[in-house]
Amino acid sequence: MPETLVLMEGIEKSFPGVHALSQCRFDLRPGEVHALVGENGAGKSTLMKVLTGIYPKDAGRIFYKGTEVEVPNPRAALNLGISMIHQELNLMPHLTVAQNIFIGREPRKGNFLLDEKAINEKTQQLLNMMHLKLDPRSKVANLTVAMQQMVEIAKALSLNAEVLIMDEPTAALTDTEIEELFRIIRQLRDRGAGIIHISHRLEELKQISDRITVMRDGRYIDTVPTQEVTIDRIISMMVGRTIYESAPEVPENPSQEAVLEVKNLNRGNAIKNVSFNLKKGEILGFSGLVGAGRTEVARAIFGADSADSGEIYIEGQKVRIKSPTDAVKYGIGYLSEDRKRYGLALGLDVETNIVLATLKKFLGFLGWVNQGGTRTTAEHFVSALAIKTPGLQQRVKNLSGGNQQKVVIGKWLTRDCNILIFDEPTRGIDVGAKSEIYRLLNDLAQQGKSIIMISSELPEILRMSHRIIVMCEGRITGELSSAEATQEKIMTYATQRGEATLITASGSA
Repeated sequence: MPETLVLMEGIEKSFPGVHALSQCRFDLRPGEVHALVGENGAGKSTLMKVLTGIYPKDAGRIFYKGTEVEVPNPRAALNLGISMIHQELNLMPHLTVAQNIFIGREPRKGNFLLDEKAINEKTQQLLNMMHLKLDPRSKVANLTVAMQQMVEIAKALSLNAEVLIMDEPTAALTDTEIEELFRIIRQLRDRGAGIIHISHRLEELKQISDRITVMRDGRYIDTVPTQEVTIDRIISMMVGRTIYESAPEVPENPSQEAVLEVKNLNRGNAIKNVSFNLKKGEILGFSGLVGAGRTEVARAIFGADSADSGEIYIEGQKVRIKSPTDAVKYGIGYLSEDRKRYGLALGLDVETNIVLATLKKFLGFLGWVNQGGTRTTAEHFVSALAIKTPGLQQRVKNLSGGNQQKVVIGKWLTRDCNILIFDEPTRGIDVGAKSEIYRLLNDLAQQGKSIIMISSELPEILRMSHRIIVMCEGRITGELSSAEATQEKIMTYATQRGEATLITASGSA
């Protein structure tokens, strides 16, 4: 067995206006999980895209099993045995789970006909190995983001790669699904595969990785054995300064004035008789396992999906929200968990994306856009949110995931919405950016904004919420105050299936 599977030395990569990688190095041994960490924009994903042939390197050398190689395209990487699960999903929504997993490698009957039965059977074997209850014939378009992520993982496993790169594989997964993923990773490692694990969830690194490489501002900082380094030390290397992962305290208790009331909301099997209220200046956390119905409730309130029945009141007045346009008119902003599909115009620049929800405000005589106004507004939010971009005219698709998320937040802040729904606001975001977003949420609450925060990270929910609503299988099964909430209580209510009785903060039914 070779001493190293992969060795990268002196890697350089530049884009217009950005020196993305400078003298970077990385090595991966057989049978190890090597974590790659750094803030958003540090160059982690770019370095891995060089390794997988998505980006050509400008300089440097790549060795695979001791032999220098060129990786001109992703097909060449796959032929070598290198596969990558990208942070942003790359599936074909109109195809089934099985068709996505084996696209381009389908078993055939004779020379022409696809063997759908064989494709489904092979997929079912993979899903069984992953302990995943999913029909291979399901359309990917009908799956949640978390389930789509598991399909991406199954697709990579089907390739039997010797090097598997996972870019934020747990960002959309629950704790139970993460445990299952880690079981699979350990299984692959024990077979001699090398796993590169990119994650912003630093507590995971202690559980799964053998070594950690830290990058900052496109440069290699250091590689350390996981068991010999503290999380505080990792964070210090990542950001070049001391930062605490714990968030600011929850702001003072909000007023008792309800700005939003939802009564008896129903939508098929996804939302079952959901009722709650949101108070002025409150951060209301929504917790639950994948499929609990949290995102479905948010989309129904925002008018992205139509409800079968139910009532919505804003500041005591009953309103009819049939579309997102109606929701925005009533002062509701929604930051989707899938920012690329629903939050951004990827082909447009930073400035345009930030003012997109308020463009009418900048229209002058004969429909001319007040470019000075849009520029000033965009500059303000780029500065306030610390968005890392070479300039306002940079296309959003070229920004890191965390900076894309900040652009979406900036878009709704320009609209000055009084009710903001944040669906997984820190998904795929590093500790430094998380801290900034936590401060931002607290500032907004102190200004009187009302926030619904959906999160799969229990520490985040506990840290940020005045109250916590827990859902399971489309129902609200628990409501907890911040003072009484614990991870154990949340998980108890999150698994309370069937016709559950609502548990309140005091513990009474």
